[in-house]
Amino acid sequence: MTKKDIVRTIAEQIDLPQLRTKHLVQKTFDALIEALVREGRIELRNFGVFQIKRRETRVARNPRTGERVTVQAKSVVTFKPGKEMESRVREMDRRKATEEKTSPPVPTHTTEPEEPDQPRHG
Repeated sequence: MTKKDIVRTIAEQIDLPQLRTKHLVQKTFDALIEALVREGRIELRNFGVFQIKRRETRVARNPRTGERVTVQAKSVVTFKPGKEMESRVREMDRRKATEEKTSPPVPTHTTEPEEPDQPRHG
């Protein structure tokens, strides 16, 4: 889902023009970012907690070359889902598991590779 999808959904639900809704959604995102930078933590009940955490300098390995490299310390944003979100995601998993158990297996077709066309001589 993109910001455009969010705007469209909200605009339809509250009967506002998409341009006005886009402005409101962007202002909401801007306010969240500003609060996170200022406070270091945002707690949205039933949604989750955004928090800035500090990662210290560490030694890592370049996966292509195997060379050891130093990764500088930096701040990162973490997200921990709230109880409501966790509960709804778990329920989604339970429904999918139930559907998989009750639906008939989908046949898998295995096909033999076709013989390549014989070269034409002539």
